[in-house]
Amino acid sequence: MTLLRSLLFQLILIGSSLLYSLAILALGSGDSGRRAPRLARSWARLNLKALKILCGLDHRVHGLEHLPKDNAIVLCKHQSAWEILALRALLPPEQSWVLKQELIRIPVFGRALKRLRHIAIDRAAGRREITRLIREGSALLEGGHWVVIFPEGTRVAPGTQGSYNIGGALLAERTGRPVVPIAHNAGVFWGRQSLIKRPGAIDLVIGPTIRTQGRKATEINAEVERWIEQTLAAIQTQHRI
Repeated sequence: MTLLRSLLFQLILIGSSLLYSLAILALGSGDSGRRAPRLARSWARLNLKALKILCGLDHRVHGLEHLPKDNAIVLCKHQSAWEILALRALLPPEQSWVLKQELIRIPVFGRALKRLRHIAIDRAAGRREITRLIREGSALLEGGHWVVIFPEGTRVAPGTQGSYNIGGALLAERTGRPVVPIAHNAGVFWGRQSLIKRPGAIDLVIGPTIRTQGRKATEINAEVERWIEQTLAAIQTQHRI
């Protein structure tokens, strides 16, 4: 039954992604460009509801009071596709994500991602792409967008930790914008390479805003990594009790 429900949800996720991509391309330029991010938020909320109804997978959000009023840089743990839905639904609509270039090449879906003003990078290009991330990220922050980055660069399994790339911290150093760290345990319920969505409740924790003005990127990155990994360990301990 769990497999069947997971398959049904996957069909809804794929189908809604196509339909909302078409809607963003057809309608997203309206309302001075604000309609596209609102459509994207609607897509995320629809799929979170479907996930709860079909798979019994809900979530709890802790630390909402830590979200600043003004836009910021979000550095989040990456364990599954769930956090893409959650952050898109949770944060203000004007979000720009740092994502892999291959996603932009997907027909229809990739064009919709472009309309949402994401930053598509070639992960193999190294320093050149970090320079572009800082340039484009700075402009988007100036324009009022939240910039969302997964510092580990790819999904990691629960209980493991990837290397925290410095690109997001460099953007924070250059712009002086605050960083919002986010930890969660989504991978326990929705594996990074698994079709199965297990019932339960994902815990997502928003950390206190990290001040970045006058600080080095290495210092910022170390604080983000320490907070996320310690918070994740605390979540896992609570679930074992």
